[in-house]
Amino acid sequence: MSEIPNVESPLSHMKEPPVYSCQTSAERIVTDPIPNPKIPDPALQSQSLGGTAAPGGTGSPGDSAAGRSSGDTIVGRVVVERGLATPDEVDKCRELLKRLPPGSRLSDILIQKEVITRRQFARVQRELESARPQQAIPGYQIKGKLGAGAMAEVFLAKQLSLDRLVAIKILPQKFSNDPKFIERFYKEGRAAAKLNDQHIVGALDVGQAGERHYFVMEYVDGETVHDRILRKRRIAEKESIQIVIQVAKALKHAHQMGFIHRDIKPKNIMINKAEVVKLADLGLARALSDLKEAEAEAGKAFGTPYYISPEQAKGKTDIGPAADIYGLGATFYHMVTGKVPFEGKTSTEVMQRQIRDPLVPPDHVVAELSSGVALIIEMMMAKDPRDRYQSAAQLLEDLESSYDDHDPIHARPSHSLVSSLANSSTQDDSSPTAVRQFEGATSSIPWKMLFIGGLLLVSLLGNLLFFLLRH
Repeated sequence: MSEIPNVESPLSHMKEPPVYSCQTSAERIVTDPIPNPKIPDPALQSQSLGGTAAPGGTGSPGDSAAGRSSGDTIVGRVVVERGLATPDEVDKCRELLKRLPPGSRLSDILIQKEVITRRQFARVQRELESARPQQAIPGYQIKGKLGAGAMAEVFLAKQLSLDRLVAIKILPQKFSNDPKFIERFYKEGRAAAKLNDQHIVGALDVGQAGERHYFVMEYVDGETVHDRILRKRRIAEKESIQIVIQVAKALKHAHQMGFIHRDIKPKNIMINKAEVVKLADLGLARALSDLKEAEAEAGKAFGTPYYISPEQAKGKTDIGPAADIYGLGATFYHMVTGKVPFEGKTSTEVMQRQIRDPLVPPDHVVAELSSGVALIIEMMMAKDPRDRYQSAAQLLEDLESSYDDHDPIHARPSHSLVSSLANSSTQDDSSPTAVRQFEGATSSIPWKMLFIGGLLLVSLLGNLLFFLLRH
């Protein structure tokens, strides 16, 4: 059995920003904790920070609607995060707000509809005010905190020179004098700056103001795939394909530029109001050519257990684009089934299952799922990287073909899956861990089984004919 390398204890539960990761890769072995296993859907336990704001996330805050949107976005998220309102209550109040004249505020509607009290809103205001960084960042006006994590805080800000909203990630002061943390913080910014694709959150600036190190990025006004799964429970097949197509385009660009992401998961996939998908958080991104860093990370399992590839879970050094395809496949699986591919009570248990357990086919979880999409997901999540799609471009061809209701071009049963089938002849076919035989993959059906089936059919017909002749 393959062993999990030494893994640091999972991070404690914490409130995460809805669309921006606040962690850097510094000493981050497991990026998300394993939630309470007693709750049915373990990957959905992080609390949602509420609905989305009005359109125009990159628009001008000088416009009354856009300016109102930025403040209301933060208020809506905070009242949900603090348990003062549900996402549905906030969304209903936002709908009412759209019909009111400029100058109206979400807080007024929340109070008027008795969702929150004036005293509760005053407390929220004080909290938002205290959350502003004490040290100003030249050229930016901080509007409020979007979220905070163990390794960074993210703020919504107005870029004064261009009069637009941006997101600013700030390295906490306790790390501001640690050269290792500072270098990795800037490394994320430099990696993002080298990638220029509409489906990747854009990097705008990195710098230092006093003792504060900051990273300015594009502000995406919307939700994450994680938020959407929380809201819908399961995302429709066509909608899921469209999302995954856009992420695959982002990966195609990143891989062509020589970078692997290494942490593809629902929380790092953002969707704006126009349904444009953007890949976020390059905190674990690594240049394929950086062999020195690869060797330094040997034996460490960087990633998120529910979506980590087997080779990452083993702490291997030769991590390539196939690891990102696996993570996207695990995310795709979660989207269309409403369940993570592998569950467990600890990070180690989940990663062991990623390494050794056969995948429950997604169309065994959701019967109405098309066989083409199921086949694509299973190829994306093959245990052996050589059995997966060899490029994001290949994957895109199959996704687009499947979206148009055609059969996949490249998807085929992996060697590891076929081997699992051959070794599971004594396993009950109804078992949820049984690996299905792919529709249309006749080469994976042993010819001996077909021959024996034919003999049985001939025998049955012969017995039936004998019975009829006697009577």
